[in-house]
Amino acid sequence: MEGMSLELVEAAADQLRTAAETGVPCDPVREVLGTSTDVDAAYAVQQHNVELDVAAGRRVSGHKIGLTAKVVQEQLGVDQPDYGVLFADMCLADGADIEAGRLLQPRVEAEVALVIDRDLDKDGHCVVDVIDATAYVLPALEIVDSRISGWDITIVDTVADNASCGLYVVGTRPVSLEAVDLRDIEMSMTINGELAATGTGAACLGNPLNAAVWLADVMCERGTPLRAGECLMTGSLGPMRPVGPGAEVSADLGPLGRVSTRLAR
Repeated sequence: MEGMSLELVEAAADQLRTAAETGVPCDPVREVLGTSTDVDAAYAVQQHNVELDVAAGRRVSGHKIGLTAKVVQEQLGVDQPDYGVLFADMCLADGADIEAGRLLQPRVEAEVALVIDRDLDKDGHCVVDVIDATAYVLPALEIVDSRISGWDITIVDTVADNASCGLYVVGTRPVSLEAVDLRDIEMSMTINGELAATGTGAACLGNPLNAAVWLADVMCERGTPLRAGECLMTGSLGPMRPVGPGAEVSADLGPLGRVSTRLAR
């Protein structure tokens, strides 16, 4: 974030925190930072708020990978994914209800979640490292959210806003990697019983394991390696869809099973 002042980083972080606390979406933080391309500055904003959350007692439970689909990368003018931090209080079990008022502008997507039981702290990872570190796989829904009014975002806005993290819902039947080829998974997602999205494992950077390799390398470069016990939300297998109060969402990920949630009215 060469040239970016700490004051601007803190001002952008405060704007996002205020939006989250009041439930009132804010203007794009790129306007505060004065850039729509400085991703390092955006990660500095994200990290500032993560540190405040940890200091307040929230526990990091994993990381999410976003912008894994080529069409979304092209929309935002970027050529790589981004990441955000997951907290334990964001995690819900299959079938859970999401209480009213917890989210501002929710959208939903179906994903593969990996749970690792070894640190990924090597200087350059390969897919074998990720396979070796993966304890099990779960079907998952990410309830994406934005503190930016009207989802008026660039790469800087979403990264600063913790990669537009909201909540994540995971299945409760662990599946071994030996039992499934993640690339070939076929996903279908319904909202209120109607088909809303389809996709495959290959839509996530060719394979969700590739997304995890990318994340492991980036986190090591930033000095915060992925640790044993973390849940990795590897990225959407299909289009992201908006949801409102009362929506019932269910995703079928074939051999990984189903996962569902409902937004309270």
